[in-house]
Amino acid sequence: MSTDQLTRPVHRPSVFERLAAFSYRHLWRALALWVVLVAGIIGLSTAVGSAYHNDFSLPGTDSQTAQSVLEEHGASQADASVQLVIRSEGGIQDAGLQGRVEEVLAEVEGLPSVTGVHSPYEDESAVSRDGTVGYATVTLDGAAENVPKDDVLKIIEATDTLDGDGVEAAVGGDAARGAEEAGGGAAEGAGILGALVILVFLFGSLVAASLPVLTAVFAVASSIGLIALVSHFANVADFTPPIMMLVGLGVGIDYALLIFSRYRSELLHGAGPEQATRSALDAAGRTVFFAGCTVIIALMGLVALGLGSLQGVALAVALTVLVTMAASLTLLPALLGVFGRRIQRQVAKRAGKRQRVEGAGWRRWASGVQRRPWAALVVSVVALGALAAPAAGMRLGFADAGNDAPTKSSRQAYDMLAEGFGPGFNGPLFVIAEGASDLGSVRTALADTPGVAAVSAPIPSQDGEVGTLMVFPESAPQDEATSELVKDLRNDVLPPLEDEAGAQLLVGGSTAATEDFAATVSERMPLFVAIVVGLSALLLLLVFRSVLIPVKAALLNLVSIGAALGAITLVFQHGWFGVEPGPIEAFIPVMIFAIVFGLSMDYEVFLLSRIHEEWERTKNPQEAVREGLAATGKVITAAAAIMIVVFAAFILSPDRMLQQFGLGLAVAILLDAVVIRCLIVPAVMQLLGRRAWWLPAWLRRVLPRVELERH
Repeated sequence: MSTDQLTRPVHRPSVFERLAAFSYRHLWRALALWVVLVAGIIGLSTAVGSAYHNDFSLPGTDSQTAQSVLEEHGASQADASVQLVIRSEGGIQDAGLQGRVEEVLAEVEGLPSVTGVHSPYEDESAVSRDGTVGYATVTLDGAAENVPKDDVLKIIEATDTLDGDGVEAAVGGDAARGAEEAGGGAAEGAGILGALVILVFLFGSLVAASLPVLTAVFAVASSIGLIALVSHFANVADFTPPIMMLVGLGVGIDYALLIFSRYRSELLHGAGPEQATRSALDAAGRTVFFAGCTVIIALMGLVALGLGSLQGVALAVALTVLVTMAASLTLLPALLGVFGRRIQRQVAKRAGKRQRVEGAGWRRWASGVQRRPWAALVVSVVALGALAAPAAGMRLGFADAGNDAPTKSSRQAYDMLAEGFGPGFNGPLFVIAEGASDLGSVRTALADTPGVAAVSAPIPSQDGEVGTLMVFPESAPQDEATSELVKDLRNDVLPPLEDEAGAQLLVGGSTAATEDFAATVSERMPLFVAIVVGLSALLLLLVFRSVLIPVKAALLNLVSIGAALGAITLVFQHGWFGVEPGPIEAFIPVMIFAIVFGLSMDYEVFLLSRIHEEWERTKNPQEAVREGLAATGKVITAAAAIMIVVFAAFILSPDRMLQQFGLGLAVAILLDAVVIRCLIVPAVMQLLGRRAWWLPAWLRRVLPRVELERH
């Protein structure tokens, strides 16, 4: 089959080619439509605003049932509160200091969202034993995630006036921590700049390099605006936009690069700008469409987890990938129509200077791996396994103020409370009893429990139907000992006391809720993995008509994801490179799995489709692997480098969750592109030989034929 036959179909053009032809021939209309669409969405979302809401409720868990009981009976613990913490070496009972503190508390009591202030001078238990640390409790109107951040920042600003003259003051609590959280900062700009530099080196032209970046920016901007509007009708977490930006920039530039690389190849083979655009969309556009669908399927698997805000995050990122895919298939052809002639001249000029054969280095690399396939396979798998091993000991949870930067008010309050009242004071457990008249025996039993530092007197609800005991652990909220204490209370300590108290005893509070969320993620993870891997393997089976190819792809993706999670565990849980040690954010593993599994399939399809084409043409498995790697190695490496730069830039973010995302995605893509695509895939394909494309005769007859690319 000739090259002309492969790149210029003689039959009816595909939907991708027709789409490219329309966008190219009506380029100003297509560009105007995108500009109006993006401007309209951004304008509307700016006018309406967003309504992001963090919902980590898990119906059926102890902590959620406890929270529902508190809300039903009007208990003060159902509303959020912040602690205004004061420390003075001379003691907080100093008359002059007391006057200053009382003035600030009076000011705070009049601020928006504040429903009450409880002074440390009214409660001896709010002052440490040595008298140097005290705290006022500021009750807020509603849950921490629902209180406007600006209102909490006003409390922090009022508290800051107490600083100085030997006095330290800070505001702690979930609401204060949330108000101080920052977004990606300069991370997005650094990622875009790094991607642009790589593209300029790849294509030798700023104009050519700008097109994939411009396509991604259009897609991300419209996606974020859409989700801001959707947040008014659905539950979308407030940390969703930075994740959308992270994934959208990486995927958007990647998809546009695959199409643009094919476009450039068509120009080098003598096609004009319009025909090159149509052929590029007909070929690489199919790969982009398949890869995008795979990422969306993987993200939709998160819906099966049923984890509140996480479902909204999954839908938002899936929408980002969908819009990015649409931009690559409609906006990019229009941009190629505008700059096509200029790019054609630059490509021809650069090609005239090049003397070496395209892909020669990748052919030599593939030949070297094929000569020693077992060595390449064993060394690579052992290295990935060693990196993945720490993930087996991963502790899931949520970072608290103890992981924040020392300059933040929430961290300073956390440290002062831990110093004055013990580490467990920052994460008390609530033991809730509905309808119990006497909790004295329960309080005594809890106080005698190993790991418990103190237990408060029963706190009645407004209607008197519910009593709450605040249990302060000896350990910090993130310590493994606190997790064990929650389990001991639920499994061993409280069940025998329920008959005596005449009521069901529930363990709630933010620390217990964190444990419940982490446990639920761990329990549902196998179902999620099975759904994503199963659907992705089925798609690969249809495309490549092979049994072993999907199995190999699934196993290799699991290995690379495991290695990425291992790297996150080493850095963020064990504190490598000076990072504050703590648990891994509970939703990080499932989010990284969904995103990386989809992106890995992108490279898998791009490489294997080229290998499959050579296999169909020559029936020589060794030559097929060499030519496949030679044809795709440069593009895969460039695409991976861009994603790594974009993702790694988010390590610069001040937000710990974004840092974990950035590191995990960057490591996964690095390992996938370098170790798996360059070493393991050629080695495995060499060892399998013709068996790689084996398909039972009965399955061959019943499977529909899906044509991924026309080369």
